[in-house]
Amino acid sequence: MLKDKIINPFFIGRYAGAKYFCDREKETETLVKHIVNGRNVALISPRRLGKSGLIHHTFSQKVIEDNYITIYVDIYSTGNLCEFAKTLSESIIKVIRSQQKWHEKFLGDIEYPEKTIRELFEYLETLDKPCILAIDEFQQIREYPEGTTEAFIRTLVQQCSRTSFIFCGSKRHMMTDIFYSPAKPFFQSVISQGLHPIQMETYIEFAGRMFAERGKFIDKFAVEIVYKMFEGCTWYIQMMMNELFALTEKDMLCTPEYIDIAWDNIIMAQEDRFLAILHNLAPKQKQILMAIAKDRNVEGITSSEFIKRHNLVSASSVQAALKPLLKNDIVINEDGKYRIYDYFFADYLARIY
Repeated sequence: MLKDKIINPFFIGRYAGAKYFCDREKETETLVKHIVNGRNVALISPRRLGKSGLIHHTFSQKVIEDNYITIYVDIYSTGNLCEFAKTLSESIIKVIRSQQKWHEKFLGDIEYPEKTIRELFEYLETLDKPCILAIDEFQQIREYPEGTTEAFIRTLVQQCSRTSFIFCGSKRHMMTDIFYSPAKPFFQSVISQGLHPIQMETYIEFAGRMFAERGKFIDKFAVEIVYKMFEGCTWYIQMMMNELFALTEKDMLCTPEYIDIAWDNIIMAQEDRFLAILHNLAPKQKQILMAIAKDRNVEGITSSEFIKRHNLVSASSVQAALKPLLKNDIVINEDGKYRIYDYFFADYLARIY
């Protein structure tokens, strides 16, 4: 048996195979079932909870690997239809590497993005196996200046008989409106699937096994503390576990005392990124961001009590400053409560407030 050469088993932001993927057995089984039965899926959950990992894990299942061509495209950073076309082209090329003429055809200047996208969809229909196209952060199309994007893509999807689609999104209200509003083109075109945090006991077992397989050990209570710190949000838990693993020597036990050290190390490593975010914000945006960081979770964000306590100008000023913070996912609104999306950034701001 070959020795596992992976030094740190807690991967962050990428799929490294089934061995390093925690649970999601039911979710994977459900997603596979939808795909093999020809159903398009809307996969909706908050960011960094593990949507992309679930997709790649689903793609790695034998029934999918043997019978489908799988393509994943993340459109979070796209701002218009031309950028969508370019990102889609690049993602397809990663999978279909051997078609040099095809590369040249679709990677030139995209003068007519609708024509390019239509040809890309048509090309997928001609491949020797049916395709699965997963489009992550699909709600981003709502930000495009082209007002007919939803109807255009919906028409292309309807014309595909050999390509299945997984539309992933992290902004529930936007995804719900896209797929469940009777007035919208995608109405009743998909099966919806949600994603919830992995059960704490399941993750505790996973973390303990990852440590033990490499001659290290971790106190179950330490894993529980980390899990609760981030309310089960996978990406942040993995980040902390990665650092805790790095801090633990072989044959040693990682105890809760390591957590503060790991936390400080992660924040220090990201300080330049945090400062860059602050540098790009207007003064009033910084002010409201600092106020949210101080309170952690804010329910009455336009209340006179909140405004007075943080020396803010007015309710209308708060609303104006909040809008771009929400749009850029720096701040999120969960059930009427506002918080800074990045737990580490929130703590960094609270420290310097």
